[in-house]
Amino acid sequence: MTEKTCMNLACSVVKLSLVFALALLAMGCPSRAGNRTIAVYDLRYTLELDRTDADQLARVWDHSHAAATLQGIVNRSAPRLYLFFVESQHGKGSIDQYWLDQLRVPGAWLAETQVETVPDIVALVQRFRGDLNGAVVYDPKVPATSNLASTAAGADNLLALRYDTNPDSLYSQLVTAGPKLPVKLSFVNPDGSSRFTGSGKIPDTDLDSTGSTKCDAYLWMKQHYLDTSRSNANYGAYYLDQYWMKKYHACVFNHHCLTNHDFFVSKKAWFFDLHVWADETPIDDPGQKLGTDLNTLKALLLSAYNQGGDRDMIHIGGFVPWAYKYTNARHAGGKHEGVASEWEYARIISAYNAFMDADAIGYGAMANASFYAHFPLKKHYPQSWVTHDELRQRGYLTADGKVDFKNREFLIFYVGDYDAAAWIYQRAADIWDDPNRGKVPLMWCMSPMLDRRAPMAMDYLRRTATPNDYFASADNGAGYCLPGMLQEPRPISGLPSGLPVWQKHCKKYYDRWGLSITGFIIDAYGPDLNEKGLACYQSFSPNGIVPTRGPAFSMFQNMPVVRFDHDITENDPAAAAHHIVQRIKGRRDEGKLPFHWFRNILKTPTWHVNVMEEIKQRNPNVELLDGPTFFELVRIHLSEPNP
Repeated sequence: MTEKTCMNLACSVVKLSLVFALALLAMGCPSRAGNRTIAVYDLRYTLELDRTDADQLARVWDHSHAAATLQGIVNRSAPRLYLFFVESQHGKGSIDQYWLDQLRVPGAWLAETQVETVPDIVALVQRFRGDLNGAVVYDPKVPATSNLASTAAGADNLLALRYDTNPDSLYSQLVTAGPKLPVKLSFVNPDGSSRFTGSGKIPDTDLDSTGSTKCDAYLWMKQHYLDTSRSNANYGAYYLDQYWMKKYHACVFNHHCLTNHDFFVSKKAWFFDLHVWADETPIDDPGQKLGTDLNTLKALLLSAYNQGGDRDMIHIGGFVPWAYKYTNARHAGGKHEGVASEWEYARIISAYNAFMDADAIGYGAMANASFYAHFPLKKHYPQSWVTHDELRQRGYLTADGKVDFKNREFLIFYVGDYDAAAWIYQRAADIWDDPNRGKVPLMWCMSPMLDRRAPMAMDYLRRTATPNDYFASADNGAGYCLPGMLQEPRPISGLPSGLPVWQKHCKKYYDRWGLSITGFIIDAYGPDLNEKGLACYQSFSPNGIVPTRGPAFSMFQNMPVVRFDHDITENDPAAAAHHIVQRIKGRRDEGKLPFHWFRNILKTPTWHVNVMEEIKQRNPNVELLDGPTFFELVRIHLSEPNP
């Protein structure tokens, strides 16, 4: 081979390598973090717009929705687009900046990644134009079509745009001008009229109209996306539709939750916003026949079950939009209370092997989950369990191996409720980073499936935990469903037992995160756990569960079962301590064992330290335990013969 031939061959190899690299880049394949450039778009201007002005209100919705659907599409294969949107309600500034900073410290995942700021939303769409097949246009007269647009965006790589021919609208900027996105799917007729009319046949189907434009739209989605597997049946998303623009003032400033859509768009999820009660019509569709919303929801869930929910649990993000619809909240127009609606929703979805990733109002907003989903988790995050020798050395067991109760009241806190990725995303900056964390033992209860949307947060908590921080699962395992509704016979759905699917799902996540305690099981409107249900939990949560009903203390095989006792909601440490001490006294007067479980929600380590100081002043015999010590002592006491 001549020198020229060698040179030509070398050039060809270089060219092929370059072509291959460019092809990988075009497909969105991830490269080394050090070679990656991420685009950053600051969406926080939408938080400052005047929502009493109709044009500015539309801009809030339109820009947030378009940015989120774009992000879900472009981040599907690699972390390429990052948004700034979520602000701390506790003085910690930008939550999105907080997590990006964590990921860019020396040696971290994105330490060497370059950041490029995109100036405006038209430039943002232009930058990623190659990832889009076009636009899906939804109808401002039929609010449900905004969720259909998010569904189509994920399945077909389409940017979601609200139909608005105003020259300043985002639709006009992106469809009639700018990148001139082709409209691949429209829920508006060419003359601007609605495709869904609530009469005749549902468009593009042989189905008779339900009489509701809202439910017709979702049944159209079911037939075209769920039944055909164009959407991923194992990911659903229960998020407020564009009705938000009528009631934007009903809750905190960022709770349209549109930035939460990105992860579910990336997973090709199906989106919905439906009422869960059969005894009233919803405020957003009062003319429909009673129960139409609920029947539509059941139809969606059954389709999702048939397309994959019979094999793997269905992950549904979002929550009942209780401040806006479906409850007796001030602006919501219903007759049922918020918690009751939560429990009824949980009962219904559980009947079809679904669980919620409960982005509940208050701290429901999250951004960038499609970006974080690429974070490289370790294979395992083990935790150790306490031994009997250690318990003896610490004075908890007598010489003959029995629990030493003398002058002791054993206390444990369920530190929750971290059953939603949005809650851990927003509150780690002020709760987990509290300087008093580690001064008292705390059992942090977090759903392990949060690692799907917030893996970097789950990893951060484990890396920075102190010896006094122990992790158990939040309600009701690897996701919030009602486990009694997985047992046969199954009301509502009549489907076969979902316990094997739940057991497989939970065991995977418990094994990864070293979990063996389920800190709380909400039974709510579902049946109690029967023997098969208890056996299911024993297979992945062998060191303990805490249901809301049943005996105060029991054992199933070798698994301790401790019944839920009291919620401690008081913010004032003295009031909380008084509540706890009085409850302990009452339980002891009733002859209960000196093991006391209390639940609190979003309380800081400083609060716990102050509460324990107050408790000690009132009853010095109360001792706060870590999770393994508490549940192992329960097991020992219930397993050994005691006088």
